[in-house]
Amino acid sequence: MNGRRTTENSPAGAAQRGLWRLMLKLPALRGSLQVLAQKSSSLESLSEAYEDACTALDRFRNRVGTSRDPLIEEYEAICREIESDVIKLCLHNSS
Repeated sequence: MNGRRTTENSPAGAAQRGLWRLMLKLPALRGSLQVLAQKSSSLESLSEAYEDACTALDRFRNRVGTSRDPLIEEYEAICREIESDVIKLCLHNSS
């Protein structure tokens, strides 16, 4: 993002992975996300936060298995909030 070279373990690498996850989760916004990724530090921050939240959620799901855990519910809500923020960002920048 933003033209920087990234390594997979760097924060920018986390932002790139988060952006890819968002593109998979929000396919209708892929084009907008690709354009915004080149110029929006807000999207970069949200993408990094999304990657961190999704990674934690995956870890909690693998640890707990099928039983419901408050951490799983909390991180599912965090992921939904970030997705909502990304949608708002895309809509704001398209107008």
